[in-house]
Amino acid sequence: MSQQVDPSRIPELKAVVSMALEAAAAAGATQAEADASLQQGFGVTVRLGEVETVEYQRDRGLGITVYFGHRKGSASTADLGADSVHDTVAKACAIARYTAEDPCAGLAEPKFLATEFKDLQIDFPWDLTPESAITLARECERAGLSRDRRLANSEGASVNSQRGVRVYGNSHGFLAGDCGTSHSLSCVLLAQDAEDMQRDYWYSTARDPQDLQQVEQIGVIAAERALARLNARRVPTGKVPILFAPEVARGLMGHFIAAIRGGSQYRKASFLLGAAGQQVFPSWLQMHERPHLPKALASSNFDGEGVATTDRELVSDGVVGGYLLGSYSARKLGLTTTGHAGGIHNLLVDPSPEALDQVGMLQKMRRGLWVTELMGQGVNGVTGDYSRGASGFWIEDGAIAWPVHEVTIAGNLKEVYRNIEAIGADIDVRGGVRVGSVLVGQMMLAGE
Repeated sequence: MSQQVDPSRIPELKAVVSMALEAAAAAGATQAEADASLQQGFGVTVRLGEVETVEYQRDRGLGITVYFGHRKGSASTADLGADSVHDTVAKACAIARYTAEDPCAGLAEPKFLATEFKDLQIDFPWDLTPESAITLARECERAGLSRDRRLANSEGASVNSQRGVRVYGNSHGFLAGDCGTSHSLSCVLLAQDAEDMQRDYWYSTARDPQDLQQVEQIGVIAAERALARLNARRVPTGKVPILFAPEVARGLMGHFIAAIRGGSQYRKASFLLGAAGQQVFPSWLQMHERPHLPKALASSNFDGEGVATTDRELVSDGVVGGYLLGSYSARKLGLTTTGHAGGIHNLLVDPSPEALDQVGMLQKMRRGLWVTELMGQGVNGVTGDYSRGASGFWIEDGAIAWPVHEVTIAGNLKEVYRNIEAIGADIDVRGGVRVGSVLVGQMMLAGE
């Protein structure tokens, strides 16, 4: 195979996938599916003007799953040569012959498979040499460090560029692939005032390098965030309003997504068990899935099983519209797949009717904690109990009073979701979940 990763590789990968499916059929498999991919990219990191790392990455892989009736076997390889493909299929078949019957195992039904493939505008190669990337990283870090004399140290500025090709096929006749890119710039700076040292960061990520934030802006924002955290203090323990900044509010919505996944539902490992049709959020809250947004980081025409992705209303007027299902979890629940094998595709959370910007959200809260960073993994997906280390800013009279660190916020996610008072129009688009600031009326704050 040639070395370059671009759309011209799709026919080659289709041939590899077809070879695997034919070998599985020849071995007696009643069904089979295969996924082949190529990835390439590089990243550089500069710290205090000096090059710390230059990393090149090239990956390839083939995963094959075969079914003998309802017995399933899977195997994978990083060698896409014909001999390796046949050996991998043979291993998957050997595994399947020794596994137990599972009546829910099998491919997605043919009627659900994608037949239309829109141009999602997800492939924008960046003509960037390592030398140019190093220059960008230096400019980013320099812009930040020059902001203030208290910025004397850095954890570095980084530039990354990735491009990948993927093809999925199965024995129902589905065979399709795409090529996509992802690029990012980031900077992490340290501010120091006497004995107090604080760290903060900023980043930008996009499919198209033209959509990245300017390198100088990223450095300046990282600098201003680090400086703003100097002389942080703790605050008294008590129940207070909490405002989640957009970059951390994404995780808050991510816990909801995890709770309505089919796997969590059929395993009975969700704090929102059986929540379809129930009021979980305030009546004004709307949440949508839009898989076909141009240039979006989670856009896709089909899921991990070839099932067509479609627009969906996940929450309407605060009511959960249904679960996120692949074919296996759908069968376990007696439902049909929703095209979510592998995850969700662009979750959009609408702002509340006021559509307030960041300043407006702070003024609406009036007094409480504005959380800009979360630490730890204290979330129980079964009970919904939530406890995370936090830092940010104490708000008095709708304005920043002082920076806060070494506190913990806690509550139960069911109650947290019900107590959402507003969602801002300051939407963060740097991920698969797009949401603005989230104001929760009250949570427990453990401080002094």
